[in-house]
Amino acid sequence: MKGPTVKRTTTAALTALLLLLPTAASAAPRATWVGAWATSPTTVPASDTTSFEDQTLRQVVHLGVGGSTVRVRLSNEFGTTPLVVGEARVARRSGAGSAIEPGSDRRLTFGGRPSATLPPGTPLLSDPVALSVAADSDLVISIHLPHRTPGNTVHAFPYQDGWVAAGNVTGRADITPTAVLGKWHFLTGVSVTGGKRASTVVAFGDSITDGAETTRGANRRWPDVLARRFQADRGLRHLGVVNEGISGNRLLHDPNPPAGHPAEGYAAYFGQAALRRFDRDVLAQPGVGHVVVLLGVNDLGHPGTSAPLSEKVTAQDIIGAHRQLIARAHAAGLRIHGGTITPFRDDTFGFFSPENEAARQAVNRWIRTSGEYDGVIDFDRAVRDPRQPDRLLAAYDSGDHLHPNDAGMAAMAAAVPLRLFR
Repeated sequence: MKGPTVKRTTTAALTALLLLLPTAASAAPRATWVGAWATSPTTVPASDTTSFEDQTLRQVVHLGVGGSTVRVRLSNEFGTTPLVVGEARVARRSGAGSAIEPGSDRRLTFGGRPSATLPPGTPLLSDPVALSVAADSDLVISIHLPHRTPGNTVHAFPYQDGWVAAGNVTGRADITPTAVLGKWHFLTGVSVTGGKRASTVVAFGDSITDGAETTRGANRRWPDVLARRFQADRGLRHLGVVNEGISGNRLLHDPNPPAGHPAEGYAAYFGQAALRRFDRDVLAQPGVGHVVVLLGVNDLGHPGTSAPLSEKVTAQDIIGAHRQLIARAHAAGLRIHGGTITPFRDDTFGFFSPENEAARQAVNRWIRTSGEYDGVIDFDRAVRDPRQPDRLLAAYDSGDHLHPNDAGMAAMAAAVPLRLFR
């Protein structure tokens, strides 16, 4: 009798205990993170000797989607020494300058600690912090760098001013700048908590996606305008848009300026080739569900201008690179949409030639007709001059005949079919 009684008692106790334990269905759900802002880091040319010591960097970013909890991503990807962050804080911006909104300031922690050290080559995510932020609003991130720190992990062309101030003034409502900060340093992402359907759309491109020649500080890049279109649509407000464009970026080649060429002073800012950076800048984004690709013009234009002629590519080379992006996106379960390359006749950079125009047309024809992308966004049709389809419409031309102006960016965003994201 004793053996069976013990067995029955033990079984009953275990059953009762299991009923008390949380199940997968009853456990508290994990927060769904969505990208509210991001940028792609690059290294710097040898001529860029920027460094910081016992200074605060106050940097401004614009959010495409709102949420109730925030986390910040820092990076020392291109550093050669450890990056020591003495203190970092986040706050809503007040007005157009460096001031923050009273009561919104929050200290960032990293594994519960108020400071952090990033080894060379690594990113760092902050702990989540409770802070309500709105879509289409500015966030201020302040970072104190107590030790001498070379500024060699950057995004060089933010089209947004930041500021540098002496000492640790991360918690000040406003600061007295000692200099304007013309690049984003060590800062690569902001994510927020969203609802069950929250998802991130990555805009993956070059200077046209980066926002070249748009009004500084006005957030009129086509991904910014697309984010506002999402917010205006009740069925798409759960989507965040992050801008992973890099001015000068190519699909197939890293920067490689010829010896003695002026490009040695700036080509490093063009970033690693899209095929190399895709995992970091697309697949690693929080909540990523879609990617929009607009790349190829620099692959055509750089050889012979800021890169060796030996790196000249064909339309088939560019198509092959696009196919690789499609395969990698699909392997990760993402939907990927192809943007047609916009026109550039008479551009001031020396990109245009009949041969390059023929290659552009061939790539665009493949994007439109092959069916290999999940969706097609015809940026070319949106901004070209209908009477001279190989050039930008004058009303959309920033003046260099390659980069659309603010109106052109709005036209590009308007050309994105929202049905692709429903």
